[in-house]
Amino acid sequence: MLRRSFLLLLSLSILQTCTKKEEGKKISILVSPKGLEHAFWLTVKAGADSASKELNVDVIWRGPARETDVPTQISILEDYINKKVDAIVLAATDAKGIIPYVQKALSGRIPVITIDSGIESDLPLSFVATDNVAAARRAAQALAELIGDQGEVACIPFVPGAATSVMREQGFRDEIKNHSRIRLVAVQYSQSDVATAMAVTEDILTAHHDLVGIFGANEASALGVMQAIKSRGLAGKVKVVGFDASDNEIQALRDGLVQALIVQDPFKMGYLGVKFAADAIHGKQVPKRVDTGVYVVTRENVDSPEVQKLLHPFR
Repeated sequence: MLRRSFLLLLSLSILQTCTKKEEGKKISILVSPKGLEHAFWLTVKAGADSASKELNVDVIWRGPARETDVPTQISILEDYINKKVDAIVLAATDAKGIIPYVQKALSGRIPVITIDSGIESDLPLSFVATDNVAAARRAAQALAELIGDQGEVACIPFVPGAATSVMREQGFRDEIKNHSRIRLVAVQYSQSDVATAMAVTEDILTAHHDLVGIFGANEASALGVMQAIKSRGLAGKVKVVGFDASDNEIQALRDGLVQALIVQDPFKMGYLGVKFAADAIHGKQVPKRVDTGVYVVTRENVDSPEVQKLLHPFR
């Protein structure tokens, strides 16, 4: 308990001890996403780049290629902590395994902001992300409405131990319990890989012939589910709610392979992550938690100005 209290005080002290960099020397901020493969992370990067230009800071974009590659992210963190980067913005690949490296950064007076996927600790100065439990509840509600509030459904989370995956599974499970005529018959992990998601969906469809709905809890899970549904000729018969909004997912929405997408605001995550990191370096207070919001996108509203702005922040 004393050690934890000490570490919390150390985290807070960053705001008091960080001072503006030498005049003429640019601030450098490591932004380490959980992965590089999916469109979601490209939008996070666009937000981070936008903030870097606005604030005149250097953003170093380094992350593992795959969201399951915890050792590579740890190696990146250790490297840039040793290089004494000015701040770190982090989407953690593992909610527990990354904690020692956040502690190490803070011990070196390097502020840490977490985005999208946090850690099981209050050490980071700020956490900027979707409320993933609430978002998954929205997904369950949308799926319940699509299937007439009855029948067998499945959930495809992505990486066991990853905070966002855990929370989305929890939110979905919790909300489904409120629907007495809906039964959650299968939960399988995609490992954030489209081919794996397709394979586990095929297995579920084989085992549960009466399945009427599936929740794909991230981009890879959703795309794999859609491919399995298409290959079985079940488009529209088995209702699908996905997460995120890559171009492929939006096209699948238009084609009727998926009926609803739970859409985050990754641009805002990247932008605010860098902004708060710069603020912390300059000794400014930053909010402990920012919910970047979530939206339910359907064929009916996908072309609305509000949704188009969310889907295409680059414009």
